[in-house]
Amino acid sequence: MAKYLFGLLLSISVLFSSCISTRDLVYLQNKNETDVETTISAVASKPYRLQTNDVLSINIKANDPKLVEIFSTTNEGESGQSESTLYFNGFTVDDHGNIRMPILGELNVIGYTLDEVRQRIEKQLLAEYFKKEANIFVIVKLAGFRYTINGEVGSTGTKVLFQEQVNIMEAIANSGDITLTGNRKEVTIIRKTPTGNEMHDIDLTDINVVNSPYFYLQPNDYIYVKPLKQKTWGTGKTGIESLGTVLTLLSLATTAFLLLRR
Repeated sequence: MAKYLFGLLLSISVLFSSCISTRDLVYLQNKNETDVETTISAVASKPYRLQTNDVLSINIKANDPKLVEIFSTTNEGESGQSESTLYFNGFTVDDHGNIRMPILGELNVIGYTLDEVRQRIEKQLLAEYFKKEANIFVIVKLAGFRYTINGEVGSTGTKVLFQEQVNIMEAIANSGDITLTGNRKEVTIIRKTPTGNEMHDIDLTDINVVNSPYFYLQPNDYIYVKPLKQKTWGTGKTGIESLGTVLTLLSLATTAFLLLRR
């Protein structure tokens, strides 16, 4: 009788310890039990500064379209360009921090913001090629917001979103969400900076994550979602799965015991 009681208690303890709690699955929980509005504050996001291997999309317009054709790598009629088209027609920042543009030649852009690059190009065009009356208009953008995600998500790999800002929640949603066995409390972000790589873990189950400087991604960030311990245990993700595992083990143990008694 004592053995059966011990087995029952052991089964119950395994069942509860192996189940994944709702607290481990729900995003942006108000863990301090205070008013949500008071826990969220504005995140001071710094403008992104260009690095090597970034690809820029640069578009120059003026009153007379023919005047700016020589500065462009695409046809005026092209629209809705694909990711691959933007890559081949864009301007890649080389290992020396330069881009090469028609007529203008090499421009060093490493460490500059997109707005600073736009201003430099406009200034050079007005100084050397156009008069103020030409009303030149320069658009400088990244050729897609690129990041890489790996680990316990629905779809891993390098992703590209065509928008100015991307936060960690949008990146994960675009990757098929975190699986049941993914650790939402320790999502690692590796960020390339001019001084080296930075690594930081954020807790997506805590609403205060929106105040983190890592909540908004930067281009070329690497995201890794670690697995929960329940995955390595292999006992199941839900109570039913865990109970089935326990019952199977008890059945095997009982069968082996009966066979050995013969």
